[in-house]
Amino acid sequence: MFFSFSRGALLLAGLLCLGNAQAGIVLNTTRVIYQGQDKEVSFGVHNSGAGEILVQSWLEPYDPAVNTPQTGLSDLPFIVTPALAPLPGDGKQLLRVIYSGSGLPTERESVLWLNVQEIPRSAAENTLQIAIRQRIKLFFRPAGLRGDPLLAAQGLQWQLIGQDALEVFNPGPFHVSMLNIGVRQGSKALLSQDSRMLAPQQRWRVPLKPRSGSQPLELSFISINDFGGQETYHASLQGGESVQASKFESR
Repeated sequence: MFFSFSRGALLLAGLLCLGNAQAGIVLNTTRVIYQGQDKEVSFGVHNSGAGEILVQSWLEPYDPAVNTPQTGLSDLPFIVTPALAPLPGDGKQLLRVIYSGSGLPTERESVLWLNVQEIPRSAAENTLQIAIRQRIKLFFRPAGLRGDPLLAAQGLQWQLIGQDALEVFNPGPFHVSMLNIGVRQGSKALLSQDSRMLAPQQRWRVPLKPRSGSQPLELSFISINDFGGQETYHASLQGGESVQASKFESR
């Protein structure tokens, strides 16, 4: 009986400590666009808490399958400055990302993870200290790329493959980030995908649920633009022809 009570007390204490740990850093953007002709790009960090913290920032290669950040030095041709900075309560800091000028493809956009981590400067005795990390994408856009990144989503080529698959191809030099990708045939949902980002020249094929008859399929998705805004697109799919989606204009 005593053993059960001790476990419960420890669990309650841990939950209380976690409840007192609050994220203090707030970024002023949801993504960073680095234009290749610029010497640097900057973004702001705000400590919304009352206590002083350290802010650690670094870049790492983009890999959607890896959830654990690597805080060590990498061979990426960038520096983030300051990489480690003290930030008082309610304080603000401008962080700069600087590209060395070479090392990334010049014919297409590249994407990296930008990590910003809050490290408490001190903790009271017998309290839990947690380093809280925020992670956003940095898109490096070389100078001279053809096309308009704001039109990249409508340039995607969608096509039915046989009776049981959908394929999309991104022919442009820009990444396209999408949410709520869905395909319906009448009232029946054949596909529901939360999110997907297509790299330049990437093809993505996804299975569909069985469909019946020759009624066209209706495709819809939400594209995220450079400013974090969401734009809805629709297209009608039939046969094996490749189509492009059109932006839905609300009235």
